[in-house]
Amino acid sequence: MVRVYIRSVGGLSQAFAVVATLLLIAAMLVVCQMIFIRYVFRAATIWQTDFVVFAATGAMFLGAPYVLLKGGHVGVDVVEMVVTERTRRAMRIVASLLGLLFCAIMAYASWLQFHETWAGGWRHSSVWAPPLWIPVSALPLGFGMLCLQYVAQILVLLSGGVAPAPTHVPAEALEAAAAVSPSTETPR
Repeated sequence: MVRVYIRSVGGLSQAFAVVATLLLIAAMLVVCQMIFIRYVFRAATIWQTDFVVFAATGAMFLGAPYVLLKGGHVGVDVVEMVVTERTRRAMRIVASLLGLLFCAIMAYASWLQFHETWAGGWRHSSVWAPPLWIPVSALPLGFGMLCLQYVAQILVLLSGGVAPAPTHVPAEALEAAAAVSPSTETPR
């Protein structure tokens, strides 16, 4: 059952990443269209800037669970590199619990904001004036999915598996840290 949950949440995170990628591609195409309209036809652009900001921001929130799934987050791991594997696992569990707590609070707060924009019929103050619930919906969706991904990561760690390490650490650095780790030193 736990494995099914972990695989399902991983699949959802990947689906969110596809949506985030499509939003970034759409934003990039709209920027190109906006440049063409403004500098070739010397025409005004009305909706393009808002769309690009909303799409890029939505992509960031919707893509975050996939980044967590792959361990692609930015982290300072100086301490983690010199401690034992057991301590490292405990540190990752605590960090994941804190991340889950933060994301749960943000999911709740962003849900309240989404509901307010939906129920109040709020619109953006630009000439285009799109309904604000559309771009704001990326926040509760992204933070909600981050909560699910953190739970999956915690389950992996508690079941003895290894959560993905940050991808920015070169293998040589990990080997060097393992060489000086207290768990590998011989008693004097």
